[in-house]
Amino acid sequence: MSEPIVDRVLLTNDDGIDAPGLAVLERVAATLAREVWVVAPEHDQSGTSHSISLHAPLRISERGARRFGITGTPGDCVVMAARHLMRDTPPDLVLSGINRGGNLGLETVFSGTVGAAMTGMLLGIRSIALSQVFTDRNAVKWDTARALAPGVIRKLLSTGWSDGACLNVNFPDVAADAAGPLTVTRQGVGLVKAIDVRPHVDPRGIAYHWLQFSRGERPDVDDAEAMVVARGGISVTPLRFERTDDEAAAGLAAALGRA
Repeated sequence: MSEPIVDRVLLTNDDGIDAPGLAVLERVAATLAREVWVVAPEHDQSGTSHSISLHAPLRISERGARRFGITGTPGDCVVMAARHLMRDTPPDLVLSGINRGGNLGLETVFSGTVGAAMTGMLLGIRSIALSQVFTDRNAVKWDTARALAPGVIRKLLSTGWSDGACLNVNFPDVAADAAGPLTVTRQGVGLVKAIDVRPHVDPRGIAYHWLQFSRGERPDVDDAEAMVVARGGISVTPLRFERTDDEAAAGLAAALGRA
């Protein structure tokens, strides 16, 4: 068995504490850390980005040794772990995932998986979001992430990346032995084309609505994470909170100056 490379790792996700991807991540983390903590949402929190709960109480359920469910968002889970449950011995690393489905391009703005890693970064903890891309949601290639994630995480930790970024990793929808190399990528556009509203009526005749992403191939730069993963590679994109569009800012300043 490989030597641990961190003392304490915190695991969370947005699919919920009983999600299969989290079970995969627990097996991965056991090869990396001397102590593994799981603090994850009680229920699916996909799409919550890095939101935190300011207007509702958070409840904790103990699920076993160093394993807790939280009635909140992935961001809540990271804060509850780092500032409460693990306050005296904080984590050296946050791993969020492994998400069922890719977090590519614009989708990372909405992702609770990525949001948890962003929250970890905000608290000064090295953080990595991990996702397993699929084409058939009933046949997710968890074995690919299980086989590749330990080596990928070890390699990334050895680089000592900037404290001002968290990392977003996506594993391709291919067998582990067919996967391409770990490649540094840009966020890019990704696969989200629109957000649609699906109206329905319940058995009592009351209207309700579902929001749904529409996805499909879109033109993108060659080193975008969606493009690299589509070619079978493993993508890693450094992400940060600073989202100022410098080109738009310069244009706006010039236009206001003329006005």
